[in-house]
Amino acid sequence: MAPTRPDTEREAERRAAILPPYKVLLHNDDHNTMDHVVRSLVRSVPKLTVAQAMRIMLEAHFTGVALVIVCPLELAELYRDRLQSCGLTATIEPA
Repeated sequence: MAPTRPDTEREAERRAAILPPYKVLLHNDDHNTMDHVVRSLVRSVPKLTVAQAMRIMLEAHFTGVALVIVCPLELAELYRDRLQSCGLTATIEPA
């Protein structure tokens, strides 16, 4: 008899099948201050703390792009649009 998986794993797989995950990516730019980027991230993506936003900003600054969040498409589009409305460069792609 095969071991059963916890309900949480099955639920996560079911949700992923219904709502496939997308990545929201923040791209580095030379136009916005680091403080503005951190504030914009915290305002645009409610789940982020200031410390997380700082890490994302620094990753984008040093590597050119950083993962902001992975979420369903509609939320990814919302977060991308919010970041863009703050003057930031953000894109989405399938996870």
